[in-house]
This record gives sequence, structure tokens and C-alpha cells, in this order.
Amino acid sequence: MSKIYITLIFILSVSTAFSQAGIDSVLAEIEKNNTTLAAYRKNADADKIGNKTSLLPENPEVGFNYLWGNPDQIGNRTDLSVTQSFDFPTAYMYKSQLANLKNEQVEMEYKRQRYDVLLGAKVLCTELTYLNALYAEYQKRFNNDLKNANAFKKKMEVGDATILEYNKSQISLLNTEKQLEQIKIERDAALQQLAWLNGGNTLDYSDSVFVADIIEPDFEKWYTQAASYNPMLNWLKQEIAISLKEKQLRVAQNLPKINTGYMSEKVVGEQFHGVTLGLSIPLWGNKNTVKYARLKTEAVNSMETDAKVQFYNEMKTLHGKATALQNSITDFKQRISANNILDLLEKGMQKGEISISEYYYELMFFYANKEELLSMEKELNITLAKLNKYSL
Repeated sequence: MSKIYITLIFILSVSTAFSQAGIDSVLAEIEKNNTTLAAYRKNADADKIGNKTSLLPENPEVGFNYLWGNPDQIGNRTDLSVTQSFDFPTAYMYKSQLANLKNEQVEMEYKRQRYDVLLGAKVLCTELTYLNALYAEYQKRFNNDLKNANAFKKKMEVGDATILEYNKSQISLLNTEKQLEQIKIERDAALQQLAWLNGGNTLDYSDSVFVADIIEPDFEKWYTQAASYNPMLNWLKQEIAISLKEKQLRVAQNLPKINTGYMSEKVVGEQFHGVTLGLSIPLWGNKNTVKYARLKTEAVNSMETDAKVQFYNEMKTLHGKATALQNSITDFKQRISANNILDLLEKGMQKGEISISEYYYELMFFYANKEELLSMEKELNITLAKLNKYSL
């Protein structure tokens, strides 16, 4: 008995590993081939280059003047100037730091987009697992109905069954057959969606066993770790750092700009050349920029607080739902597997203890319970996928 028990545990653990590996391999393929992610990646790379622009001083200016003298005897005048303006030196340091912060934020945004795409793929895989399991279940029902229909046909031919009993077996067989066709249509449509997510490349996904990770029962302990992986919360933290750095930059840009260069002036018989030096006085050009940066920081702080509250409540709801589903599924499985209902119903009908109407009524009730269990397992896996979205 102990050997059988160990063997069953081994089989279950192996099937679990293969099922999880199936989803992981599908997600890896989709991440590699998904056209939406490819577009997001290119956009992120472009934004990172864009954030690195305007880090250097403005372009130098070259000026040339040729002035005709009047009267002609005084000759003409030629001026040449080359000037370069500079922000206050600390402004370039803040610009560089700001660009690095924005590039880190771009990567956070890409991660958020990646999580959204992969979550959609995992939910679709969960739906396919459900449809595969449902198809396998209906295939068993079809075989059982076919066996019963053939048995009642033989009984009717020898007078042991009525035409009504035979018709009931045929109707049940027909209904099961049509259900199989409908499930196959839905499964093919889901596989087409999976291929679309994979850049148009077909994926073979045949998993039919749900694998649900046991969730940490202590929500607060689980949440502490989950919050650290949330790209939206990290994005807002980065936005606060960016707004603080922008405030420092605005202060630096409100300091005088330096303008320096070379200038020459040439007239008949005389030539002057030397350096020029000037300052721009920031009287009104940057008015309210520092105030704006301060208010922006306060706004982002409020957004972060709100996002934390929303994320906490959302995760708490999902965590509670997942825990309740796990308990219900465990109880459901124990009740369904408590005895072999199919064998009992089959024997009862063969011995005449129950009518064919009672047989099919009890059978449908049993089938409905199994479908409900599959539906609950699907819902649990979708809930867990949303809970563990940021670990994909």
C-alpha cells in the first residue's frame, strides 16, 4: 500500500512539473515573438535616447557683419563674432542625473507593459487548460453514452427495453456529441488567440491539469513582498525622484547664464579683436518653473499614496478570493471522490433498481458537479495569475 501511495505522489508531482513547464515555455515563446512587446521595446529604446538629448550646451552662434561706409572715403567695416552660451555649471549635472532617472523609469514602464501582455497570455493558457480538461471529460461521457446507446439498442431488439428508453440514450449521446463539437470550436478559437499573441506562430498547448500554487495564508506577509515588485508603485517612486531632480534643475536654470566668445572688428587701417563675455539675467524667462516643480512633486506624492491604497485593496480582495477558492476546491474534491458514483449508477440501472430517467438525472447532477469543480479550478488559477502578475 505504501508503495502505491509513493507512486501516486510521484506521478502527481511529475504531471505538475510538466504542466507548469508547459505554461512557462509558452510564455517564453510569446515574450520572444509578441509583436506588441516588440513595439513597446522599440518605443522604450527610442525614449531612452530622447532622454539623453539636450544634455550639452546650446549650439554656438557665428555672426558676420559687412557694413558700407558713407562717405566712401572712410571705407567699409567687417565684423566677425563667435559666441557660446552656457547654463550655470550645476544645471548640466542635474540634466545628466535626470536623464538617468527617466531612463530607469522607461524600463519600469516597459516591465509593466510586459506584465500585462504575459498576464493575458497566462489567463488564456488557463482557459485552454479548462477547455482541454472539459473536452477530455466530455470524451469520457461520449464513450459512456455510446456504450449505453448500443446496450439499449440490443435490449430493445430482444424486448428487454422500450423505445422510450432507447430514445433517451440516443438523445443523451447526441447532446454529448454536440457539446464536444462546441468545446472543440472554443478550444480552436483560444489556440488561434494564443498564436496571435505569439506573433502569428502556432503553439501546441495540450495541458489539461490545473496546477495551483499554495498561496501564503498571511496576507500582510505576502503583500510586503508583492508590493516591492509592483512596477507601477516603483514607477511612482521614480516619478517622485524625477520631480525632485527637476526642481533642482529649475533652480539651477534660474541662475545667470554665461555667454562668452571671440569678436573682431576691421575697418580701413584698423583692426580690433578679442573676447566677449556676458550674463543673461533671469528676470522673467523662467518665472513659475520652480513653483511648478514643487507642486508637481506634491501631486506625485498624492498619486503614490492613492496607488498604494488601491493596490493594497485589490490584492487583499484577490487574496481572500483565492484562499476561499482553495478551501472550496479541496472540499469539493473530497466529496466527489468519496465513492465511485458512475459504477453505482451503472449497476443500479442494470439491476433495475433505478429507471433510465433516474439514471440520467443522477448522471447529469454528477457531471454538473465535475464541471463546477473545473470552473472553480479555472477561476482559482486566473485569480492566482493576477495575484502573481509581477512575478511572471
